Amino acid sequence: MVTLGRLVELWRFPVKSMAGERLTSVEVDDRGLVGDREWAVYDEEGRLASGKRTNRFRRMDEVFTLSARTVDDHVEVLLPDGRQVVAGEGPADLALSDHFGEEVELAPEADIAHQDAGQVSLVGTATLRELGTMCGLDEPVDPRHLRANLVVETAEPFEEEGWVDREVRAGQVVLRVVERIERCRMVDLEQVGLPALGGLLKVVGAERDLCAGVYADVVESGAIAEGDQLTG
Repeated sequence: MVTLGRLVELWRFPVKSMAGERLTSVEVDDRGLVGDREWAVYDEEGRLASGKRTNRFRRMDEVFTLSARTVDDHVEVLLPDGRQVVAGEGPADLALSDHFGEEVELAPEADIAHQDAGQVSLVGTATLRELGTMCGLDEPVDPRHLRANLVVETAEPFEEEGWVDREVRAGQVVLRVVERIERCRMVDLEQVGLPALGGLLKVVGAERDLCAGVYADVVESGAIAEGDQLTG
């Protein structure tokens, strides 16, 4: 085992495509970070609110003006007007339908997977710095633009891509890095707490085959915390 880096940020997104919450520690199960993308906004045809359009997802950019957090045993959604609603309670669907201008439902994951692909997403700090440089910024790209769950302190840009097909450990958790993450327009969009970042998708398209960061699947569940060493 060699040390690959240190976990410097942990992020969970309780509702798909909404702004999420930074954590100091979290349990990880065979689905990923417990509570990550547990909920999503569904339109009347059963498609998930997202920043892109596919068979599963529908582009509904209003979702990026919302944020979600876990409070005790429930998830709260904060609307732009300051109202807070609780996922799974009737007022949430009414408030969100008003926000989206159509009937929607905030529902937990069931038949339709809420994750895009891998169970856990990871990016290195050196990659974020390099992406910032490539975009002409004086600072690293915020990992929330990439919706990364784990941010690992690294020395070389994109070195996490070299961990594909490798098992890595942090805390009690063992992950297998499975693939690079192909990006979409969501990386450029304004969201709660973050300004728009025009040009990032163009940069990763031209220089990195649209990829930045990696997906990993869970091999062994357990607890993980900020400051844990990543080894592999």
